[in-house]
Amino acid sequence: MFESIRGKRVLITGAGSGMGASMAELFGEYGAVVGVHYNQSEDGAGKVMARVREKGGSAIPVRADLMDPGACTQLVPRFVKEAGGLEVLVNSAGAVQGHHHFLEMDRESWDMTIALDLTAPFFIAQGAFRHMKGHGGGRIISISSIAAKYGGSDETIHYGAAKAGLEAMTRTLARAGARHGILVNAIQPGVIDTDFHRKIGRGTLEERVKKIPLGRAGTPLDVARLCLFLASEAGDYITGQVYGVTGGD
Repeated sequence: MFESIRGKRVLITGAGSGMGASMAELFGEYGAVVGVHYNQSEDGAGKVMARVREKGGSAIPVRADLMDPGACTQLVPRFVKEAGGLEVLVNSAGAVQGHHHFLEMDRESWDMTIALDLTAPFFIAQGAFRHMKGHGGGRIISISSIAAKYGGSDETIHYGAAKAGLEAMTRTLARAGARHGILVNAIQPGVIDTDFHRKIGRGTLEERVKKIPLGRAGTPLDVARLCLFLASEAGDYITGQVYGVTGGD
């Protein structure tokens, strides 16, 4: 079912660590040419690329600061020039910029989070859409968050708002892309065991995990497997959807 992935050019943002790294390795396992985007995690990206190659795929490093508008608009053209094309874009990069109670939140934290989690994915998807429109279609997959479903916590309201916007963007692009063979979907991870939680000051996930029906946190691989499914021929009749990987949460 996943043989259709072999040889596909796949650009994954935020692939130097976490869910993006797991996606890169899984696509590599099925023979994809993987664009491993990173900004600061150069060592992590190098290790990811080595694992992609060990698994039988090809890896192309793509360094870019997604807070830089110019870097966002040039990311897809740079990868296309290096790889010779683009069949799959995965918008995986994201983070919370400043985690304060919403009554204490400053404008900079709000603007930076929206810029990274909504504005950057839009302009990267825009570039992918332009390319795919003239080259037989493709897949655009954006990684949202359960924060879009529940609204985020008091400290991550800006992150939840950005991810909700990302899901709205997904549906709009899906309608526009259908006639061009561009299928656009989003994945809404629940509580996934990555460094994301440590970076926003969460010491433990134990209490939060107790609320999950399956009784465990998700893994990056849980999300990567759905991403692979949507990118493969198994996803040929799926567009405009948001899929939860939440353990029933």
